Amino acid sequence: MVFRPAHLSDIPGMSAVRLAVTENVLRDPALITPADYADYLAQRGRGWVAEAEESGRIVGFAVVDLQQHSVWALFVHPDFDQQGIGRKLHHLMLAWYFAHTPEPVWLSTDPGTRAEEFYRRQGWQATGRTGSGEVRFELSQTAWQQRLAADSHAR
Repeated sequence: MVFRPAHLSDIPGMSAVRLAVTENVLRDPALITPADYADYLAQRGRGWVAEAEESGRIVGFAVVDLQQHSVWALFVHPDFDQQGIGRKLHHLMLAWYFAHTPEPVWLSTDPGTRAEEFYRRQGWQATGRTGSGEVRFELSQTAWQQRLAADSHAR
């Protein structure tokens, strides 16, 4: 698996992953356009992709928004689930984010999903619900650094 910064040319592959997920399903695919991906990648923040070495296929991606201090996306194609891809993308994204700002970062996800449990295991703190009923999480730079220290001691 190759992990690298996302490029504008990766948008079709990223979109394919987003539309393939079985949790946190995008109910109306027209709501997120290629222009949205481009804005987040080139203007608002940064993104990373996981690319299968053999095929060059994008199998996961993460995007963080430095302007709104939020995670815009973290998705792994269901065919590549449970291989550590999401965790590696999560790490790359947060390392970059906290190298650029000390501001806490937030995200939201559907309750009762594996994504919710993933974020809890990664040290994110639930802060309530969004208007649409998603669980809202925050992660401070201090909590991120503590998580990194705990991970390095566990090895």
